[in-house]
Amino acid sequence: MINIKGQTQLSVLKHKKEAVLVLFGGASCGVCQAIKPQIETKFLAKFPNLVMVYIDCEQLQEVCAQHGVFSLPMVQVFFMGQKFIEEVREFSLLALEQKIGKIFTKMNS
Repeated sequence: MINIKGQTQLSVLKHKKEAVLVLFGGASCGVCQAIKPQIETKFLAKFPNLVMVYIDCEQLQEVCAQHGVFSLPMVQVFFMGQKFIEEVREFSLLALEQKIGKIFTKMNS
């Protein structure tokens, strides 16, 4: 998972890559730290074209504000620069995986 250092880096990835998953979290967010390796492990094998990035909202408050992050954790998934999925606070990683899978299936058919 790529640690984002600023808005420019995130914008470039969102527009140059087919699919980008953004995990907004924080060092003091226990849930964020627990799901980060789970997302990385589970989705890396299943979706090799999915670029996964992490934004520490404690360090990059401006970037998080620009993306409407008010609760942690938050996951946003972009396909070809457009946001298709947003999950906030309490969400199922299995349901997230299924949503991503459906979009990849539609894109490749």
